[in-house]
Amino acid sequence: MNRTDIEALIPHRDPFLWIDEVVEIDDQRIHAKKKIEEELDVFRGHYPHFPILPGVLQLEAAFQAGAILIAKTQQVGEGQVPVVTRVNNTKFRAMVKPGDTLDIEVELTERVSNAFFLKGKVSVDGKVTVRLEFACAAAKVE
Repeated sequence: MNRTDIEALIPHRDPFLWIDEVVEIDDQRIHAKKKIEEELDVFRGHYPHFPILPGVLQLEAAFQAGAILIAKTQQVGEGQVPVVTRVNNTKFRAMVKPGDTLDIEVELTERVSNAFFLKGKVSVDGKVTVRLEFACAAAKVE
């Protein structure tokens, strides 16, 4: 799945689209990638002499992968999108630096009505950078 396919499923756009491609997707899981470009504006301030990707942006990449999974595989109400409602058990394990490529894996573990429960893992070169659990609810786009 390329960027055009991704943009057809979720409302995110540059500069806040954190998925470049979907490598694999099925009814329960998604594997996506994001190349962390060295020129990203965030590195001007985080941190100028020691650039690292803020952990919250790794979480956002996992959230967006989860939204793609939900949009592609689940019935969500007309005019609704999944919105993050909860983040649990988040553990940051390693730093992400300019030039790294994120491997983002998210699994849908449960659905209750319009609530979706997921767990995710982000890694670089096989090394886990963050693990998390999160929930989304379908929200009406206004």
